[in-house]
Amino acid sequence: MNGASSRGTDKTSISPTTTERKIPPMCQHQPPCPTADSADRESARLVAHHPEQGWSLLCNGVLLFEDTGELLPDGQIIAPHRPLGADHVMTAA
Repeated sequence: MNGASSRGTDKTSISPTTTERKIPPMCQHQPPCPTADSADRESARLVAHHPEQGWSLLCNGVLLFEDTGELLPDGQIIAPHRPLGADHVMTAA
């Protein structure tokens, strides 16, 4: 056997790695749903609905949870934003 090994690594073909994923657009209908970074993102169409597990997947890639929390496609977390209970709502006199 000679000293050269065929198991060497070709370092010229290694590309820099990134932690961001490229997410293809899920919305294929017209008019398109609001994007995940828009204020009305919750109005996008349902793609998957699992009430027994407490979550739904929207057409724009947003995971919407039963407690009104959200997980955006870029990994950003939106805290639950439930309306105030009836004991905290002020009524006009």
